[in-house]
Amino acid sequence: MELTSFGKPVIITPLYLSFVWALMISYQLFTQTAVTTVVGLVNGIWPTISSWLQAQLDVVVFVFAFAWAFVLSSVIPSVILGKNRSVLIQFLVVLTLTFVPFVLQEGAVVIFEGKTVAQILNLAPTFRNPAFALGYLSAPYILMLVLDLHGRKTRLKKASKTWMYVKTP
Repeated sequence: MELTSFGKPVIITPLYLSFVWALMISYQLFTQTAVTTVVGLVNGIWPTISSWLQAQLDVVVFVFAFAWAFVLSSVIPSVILGKNRSVLIQFLVVLTLTFVPFVLQEGAVVIFEGKTVAQILNLAPTFRNPAFALGYLSAPYILMLVLDLHGRKTRLKKASKTWMYVKTP
């Protein structure tokens, strides 16, 4: 069964929305805990840097939360819509991806009587583990780096194929 260009997003979109919901909720709830954990780790190694980070904690949390938001709002629409997308369509998808987690969170609280949120919050101690917190905070940057390297490799491969067909006199 071959999927048309419209069929693929229809099937994959609900899966991505579920994935995005989990990540949006997690970065909103756990970035502060993860940053505080890593700053505590840095305090044992470089107290001066840790002191500066503590003074700028809101900015540091914002930067890491923004990294997650950026990855979610750029990578996921690319997967759903493909590379040839209009800016307006991308805006609508990103708006939907931003709005849906809040609606689903409120709906989950009502439907599951707060048990879902409590289960998510039970994960908070995991983010106090320095290795896990560092991995969590590094993940969006690693993903961006991997995607950039993959894109560069793909472009180089296409360029080399193009050069193979160029005849020299």
